[in-house]
Amino acid sequence: MDRKTNTITKRWVRGNLLITIAVLLLCEVVFVFYLRSSYYSGVRSAIMSRVNTLSGQLSAMSDDSDTERSLMLRRLAEEFGEKSKFEFMLLGSDGRVVSTSTGFVPSYASELNDFAEATRNQNGIGEFIGAVGTGGERLMAITYLVPSPAGGIAAVRFVTSLVNVDNQMGIMVLLSFGVVLLVLFFSILSGTYFIRSIVIPLGRVEQTATRIAAGDFNARLENKYDDEVGRLCNTINYMADELGKTEQLKNEFISSVSHELRTPLTSIKGWTETLAVMNDPTNENYKKGIGIIMSETDRLYNMVEDLLDFSRIQNGAVSLQCELLDLVAELSDALLMVGQRAANEGVTLAFDEPELPCPVYADKNRLRQVFLNVLDNALKYSPHGGEIRTVLIVQAGKARVEIRDQGPGILPEDLENVKQKFFKGQGSVRGSGIGLAVVEELVTAQGGTFDIESVYGQGTTGIIILPIKGSETVRAS
Repeated sequence: MDRKTNTITKRWVRGNLLITIAVLLLCEVVFVFYLRSSYYSGVRSAIMSRVNTLSGQLSAMSDDSDTERSLMLRRLAEEFGEKSKFEFMLLGSDGRVVSTSTGFVPSYASELNDFAEATRNQNGIGEFIGAVGTGGERLMAITYLVPSPAGGIAAVRFVTSLVNVDNQMGIMVLLSFGVVLLVLFFSILSGTYFIRSIVIPLGRVEQTATRIAAGDFNARLENKYDDEVGRLCNTINYMADELGKTEQLKNEFISSVSHELRTPLTSIKGWTETLAVMNDPTNENYKKGIGIIMSETDRLYNMVEDLLDFSRIQNGAVSLQCELLDLVAELSDALLMVGQRAANEGVTLAFDEPELPCPVYADKNRLRQVFLNVLDNALKYSPHGGEIRTVLIVQAGKARVEIRDQGPGILPEDLENVKQKFFKGQGSVRGSGIGLAVVEELVTAQGGTFDIESVYGQGTTGIIILPIKGSETVRAS
């Protein structure tokens, strides 16, 4: 169980959790980038609105003298009303600070490079964003070159601290990171729950399947799920049921076959020992013994053939040599082959033979084997003086062969299992228990169907249905 748990967990981590983490981190990076860009754009827009206002004022004074414009700028710096938000500076042609709204020159002024950038730009505007001074305070500074220097004033500069903006961004980043952690937590929680909902049932399935593989066919899974896992549990339980039935049938089959083999072998051995001491072929017991040995040998041969046919069918090694046949003739030949045995057992064979031939595409030997197996089964259960009636009906492009006996019939609870391999119902007589299973496989392989109908106490009917030539394609296996 640990191996499967680790495997599924690793697959989930590689295929889901790592991707989730990567996506969340990517979203966080994009959010932080967008947040910084948005906040800084807001500050930049605020400064640029003041730059544009000042630019408009200077344009309106374009006809005034340099002295008047210089006095206006100095008065503007002294009377600047937004000192709590911005610092307003007047710069000389060399970039040095001439005057400020606070009345003193800050120490960080020499660290700003926005003036040099403004002199290089065609629009006369330069920008600086960064940390200055020993404290590392972050600032944004924007310098605007005045259209015409006045009284030694070549540019104006607006400076604002980004501390509050960065603090606000930090809070937003922390909140977004908390959301990421929360999403990741619920992803891990839901994923763990989902994995456990699969791994734990699979662990039980593995344990139960191991018990079943070890031969414990009574092992069952308690199904608490109405999903794929539940259907898997039902399938495992169904498999255990079927394996249990097969195991029981196999044991019964081994016991039955052992008994069936022992009986003729005992008879053959006994008569062989008896004949060994006889030296008179004309003796009646000698002839009787030879007949019994031949009969029991045939019986053993037929049983072995059934077992070999069943083995070939199970291994898919049955090869059909299909050809165009007359079903009427084949059925007549099969009845002729069992005619002497039926007469010896006092059973009448009746066949309502059609006047016209019935063409089918089938394997001659396998088709005869089907008829002989069904007739043999009917003879086993037919009472002395009974009748086995064979009927051939052609309709809807199919040939229907019915072989009806007057035997004891089959119990309703045994009828659905009578075609299963190794099954021997109540009241069954000698045999391997696989004859009808072989019949069904052979008929199915030739494109037909085989069924059994029975009324307990009134007899049984074996029904063989084959496609008439040209109506269906015969499957060869």
